[in-house]
Amino acid sequence: MSRIEVYSSLWCPFCSRAKALLKRKGVAYEEIDVDRDPNLRQQMMRRAGGQRTVPQIFIDGRHVGGSDDLADLERAGELDALLGIG
Repeated sequence: MSRIEVYSSLWCPFCSRAKALLKRKGVAYEEIDVDRDPNLRQQMMRRAGGQRTVPQIFIDGRHVGGSDDLADLERAGELDALLGIG
């Protein structure tokens, strides 16, 4: 199973959407709340090539983008392989 990291914010509907997709897939993920620590947001931005918005999702250290990007991977049939399921 892949290591999944989701940088998120508590009140973000896009974060909720991405986490719901991951839950439907039955995979565990680490949620990193950027609201609680500005250093975590800075870390996210460095890792995500300057992206400031949440969520920012990483699978096995690879930046896959945000909620729409995750959904695009699912529609393309590529998400299961990245997640190490199926």
